[in-house]
Amino acid sequence: MPGALGQGTLGRATALVYWYVVVTALLALAALPTLALLLLLDRTASNVPLAALAALPLGPALSAALYAVRARESDDEVAPARTFVRGYRRGALDALRVWAPALGVLAVVGVVLANASAAGVGPTYAAVLVVIAVLALVWGLHAVAIATLFSFRTRDVARLAAHYLGRMPLVSLGVVSLLVAAAGVAWFATDGVLALVGGVWVWCWYRNDRRMLDDVRARFTTV
Repeated sequence: MPGALGQGTLGRATALVYWYVVVTALLALAALPTLALLLLLDRTASNVPLAALAALPLGPALSAALYAVRARESDDEVAPARTFVRGYRRGALDALRVWAPALGVLAVVGVVLANASAAGVGPTYAAVLVVIAVLALVWGLHAVAIATLFSFRTRDVARLAAHYLGRMPLVSLGVVSLLVAAAGVAWFATDGVLALVGGVWVWCWYRNDRRMLDDVRARFTTV
């Protein structure tokens, strides 16, 4: 009967909401160390290195959520919890290998900017450092996406992520927009509010990166 759970528009909508609620909850759970530490840190420039360190668990968590979102695109009957856990087991280490360097760059930039006056860093140099930090984060998210959905060596993932920074600028700008949105929510609300929309954010990330991922599949894999 149309409208019954599992059938018709209402059933599909209910299943979709349930699916994303579960994935969002699991994403928040996997990123709990990050959320807890960020809530404890003051929002000052001097804490940027600590924030970068706290964000290490976020890479594998995002990877698992992306894996789950991608799986649902192929089959809307997949179980969200089982798929998320499978994605975490398969991709956590690969994601961490590319996520950690991006956070390392962010930490170094944060230290320099936090001590800009003492180090004599001018506004122009500071702006360049901010651009470098943003590029590192975009590269990191590109790399996590590629590492999650493909079985490449880490150095090849790093090269591909760098390649697509310039090859597909609209995709990279889309990631920048997502980062700005996430930072805005975290700054003006709380990190907890950001966690509540984590599943939707990952879906937007996947939709934004799909063109890049399709290109990787077409050019660098064999069917």
